[in-house]
Amino acid sequence: MALRRITQETFDAAVRENIDEFEMDPDDALREAVEQFQSQGVDLSCIVKAVPAVSSDDKQQAQTHEILQALESLRIAQDSPDSTKVALDIKCFSEQCSLGFAQRYLAAQKGAYPIILSYCQKSVGDQVATLASLSALAALTDGQPDLFDADGKNFLLDVLKRYHADSSLTRAAISAVRHSCLKHEQNRQDLVKAGVLPLLTNAIKQHSGCAEVVKEASGALRIMTFDDDIRVTFGHAHEHAKMIVLQHNGLKVLIESAKAHDDNISVLSELCATLSRLAVRNEFCQDICDLGGLKLIMTLLADSYESAELVRQVLSAIRAVAGNDDVKDAVVKAGGVQLIVIAMNRHVTISKQACMLLRNLVSHQPNYSQPILDMGVEALILQALRTHQDCGDAAKAALRDLGCQVELRELWTGKRGGITN
Repeated sequence: MALRRITQETFDAAVRENIDEFEMDPDDALREAVEQFQSQGVDLSCIVKAVPAVSSDDKQQAQTHEILQALESLRIAQDSPDSTKVALDIKCFSEQCSLGFAQRYLAAQKGAYPIILSYCQKSVGDQVATLASLSALAALTDGQPDLFDADGKNFLLDVLKRYHADSSLTRAAISAVRHSCLKHEQNRQDLVKAGVLPLLTNAIKQHSGCAEVVKEASGALRIMTFDDDIRVTFGHAHEHAKMIVLQHNGLKVLIESAKAHDDNISVLSELCATLSRLAVRNEFCQDICDLGGLKLIMTLLADSYESAELVRQVLSAIRAVAGNDDVKDAVVKAGGVQLIVIAMNRHVTISKQACMLLRNLVSHQPNYSQPILDMGVEALILQALRTHQDCGDAAKAALRDLGCQVELRELWTGKRGGITN
């Protein structure tokens, strides 16, 4: 059942009532309001849970939230010649947006997007001002891709072209691209049609030594291959993946970047995650292997056991490229199964990815089942099945495909009645 929603004004009025009518101190009044609405089944995820403050500049001003005070300062200063004050106001707004989604949502409800975009458009030509306003735009659109419009698209593409040599501006622009495309298929399609893909791959190549740009651009490329917008029946995830690989040499770009950052776990995790999204065709899997990607990934698995997140992404990447039967052979012959077993013993949190990979290795290659079982894999999978609820389906599927005995329950047989637990 959907949770009820209230406005920020309703929540603030309840807090104020607790203070004025029941003489509570602000912290207790806030806590009481939160508990009251939660007990009524109200969703407070979009509510700023703070006591509105009085602006330090005007003690007579009505109480309001700091994010709205920052927004009002920007609204007033739109035609101000004082660039120093404008820069401070934009910085303050960005900092408030970074506090959480509720602050960003409230700002958007009060008309923040056109104000921030106007600052962005006026700042073009001044790199310092552009970076400040662009950072505010990226912060505001985080979790709110519906705010993005054609003017915002044109601005971001202009920045990526005009300031392609500046790593800070490139990173900020790509961050805004990433935020505008997550869970928004139309924004993805519009940006791809407008030519964002070569700008992203070129950013990785041009700023190959800048870890933050590589991470942002890799993440943006990956989001272009998502099918995560529930409002759209059919997306272009597969088409975008093919374009990245065939038209923009994406596999080579990512693999070369991984080689250049072989000691940076966060960059490697990001690149492995993106590679796994691009292995959508049999020949792409082989290309990754031919470009040295599989060797690189296997080396990472052997050398990076301390990072569970990197191991998780490496296993997902191997699983993706192992969709090619020739690559399966290469993984097994390179000692991949032994490395998987070691990883499962070291990090129980990666059991789901390990189970899916093991299942992939024996798909079309049943002769690998017994050698894999001889390494003690069955006991590890059963342990994961017992201790990790989210691993249930993957673990049972792996056991089944390995030829082990597994209990599979038929939840529904087509007869009348509900599905039993």
